[in-house]
Amino acid sequence: MGTSYSSCYHSTTLSTHSLLLSHPKASAFHPSRFPNPSFKFHFTNQIHQTHLRIMSQKPSQVLGGKVEVGETQEGVSKGPMIDFHGIDEGLVEKMVYDALVWSSLHGLLVGDKSVQRSGKVPGVGMVHAPFALLPMPFPECHWKQAYELAPIFNELVDRVSLDAKFLQDSLSRTKKVDAFTCRLLDIHSKMLEINKKEDIRLGLHRSDYMLDEETKLLLQIEMNTISASFPGLGCLVSDLHRGLLNHYGESLGLDSKRVPNNPAATKFVEALAKAWIEYNNPRAVILLVVQPEERNMYDQHWLSALLKEGHNVSTLRRTLAEIDAEGKLQPDGTLVVGGQEVAIVYFRVGYAPINYPSESEWRARLLMEQSSAIKCPSISYHLVGTKKIQQELAKPNVLERFLDDKEDIAKLRKCFAGLWSLDDSDIVKKAIESPGLFVMKPQREGGVKWFKLCSAVVVMTSVINESLLHFREQHLRQ
Repeated sequence: MGTSYSSCYHSTTLSTHSLLLSHPKASAFHPSRFPNPSFKFHFTNQIHQTHLRIMSQKPSQVLGGKVEVGETQEGVSKGPMIDFHGIDEGLVEKMVYDALVWSSLHGLLVGDKSVQRSGKVPGVGMVHAPFALLPMPFPECHWKQAYELAPIFNELVDRVSLDAKFLQDSLSRTKKVDAFTCRLLDIHSKMLEINKKEDIRLGLHRSDYMLDEETKLLLQIEMNTISASFPGLGCLVSDLHRGLLNHYGESLGLDSKRVPNNPAATKFVEALAKAWIEYNNPRAVILLVVQPEERNMYDQHWLSALLKEGHNVSTLRRTLAEIDAEGKLQPDGTLVVGGQEVAIVYFRVGYAPINYPSESEWRARLLMEQSSAIKCPSISYHLVGTKKIQQELAKPNVLERFLDDKEDIAKLRKCFAGLWSLDDSDIVKKAIESPGLFVMKPQREGGVKWFKLCSAVVVMTSVINESLLHFREQHLRQ
């Protein structure tokens, strides 16, 4: 196997969002000329993947470097670390300048948090998205391994989503201490009561991996089944890296031809378009459920533009509160929002308690789940992505409950990192004695803290009474 240079979008959450992996160190820039660029490298590999199942009739954040606390999903970026990696400072300045120009010309953009209405009005307060300046060599064999795992994980998510008893039983203790998970389970229970079936199930997932330095194994950090962001901007970073290496690759000793193509955006769009066709109403729209202040709107608009230009599919953007105000459920289950029939509900929000500040948002979520629109994800798919379910699936003999192929099961088990709940007293004791072997992460997604246990033993002991909210994961050496 050869080596691929992997182009990865680095979000504001210390996490890469492209087909492969970026360098684990910071890139370099001259602080006097570029005081606020957001270039980062982080050792995480994330694979965007799509899954469409029609039944009526297919690269997480673990802390690196010296950062001790990070934020999941779309949080605030830390200040850039300056490390030139032995590259001439003048060359770095040229690359930074060219990269900023390229980002502006090609739409590698987000809204500037410091500019009012930058998350509401397109074109206001645009700034380049944080990204790695250069790609990092990454073993091609591990890239191919992650690529081959994607359809197996998709199948697993789908099958687990159909086992309502497994989901309810596995999360029964979690819901007692986590009000958010409890509300999700209540919606799930209501769907069971009315015998709601999802004949067409669409998943746009992102699986996060890291390489463990000690074992040299590719290990999964988590599977994201809701609001897997940055397929649009991530593809642009691959193009940016390829362009930079076309100009500077000879000086850097890097070959642009070794940067693989990243088709995440087109694959997401193809999956959405195929599901839209299955809904079978050419006048229906795809509803993007978004935040009231959406600084990452351009990543989403890339998908909307590709849907319209390539498939003549229209999209509608609404917040949960707006859906509650405008949404109507027809007697036959049809969802109508703003006077338009909805074929697909595509969630780019809804993964965290902060997304539901009032009962209005919860009413909207229930309304959409009750409808005949295709949900991406459905409430069942959403629950499969919780850390507790990930932990349950890693237990002996559980995968066999959902998958038949022994080779597929072996492939999944090979990439599982250790994951334990805080309700295991023996593991708690071991973590306190050897905190460097673990990280602590929450049950929920989005906007919450996770900790490296060497600096969080006090935190861990303080939340022991809320043990089911947190899970300890093997600390991978990088």
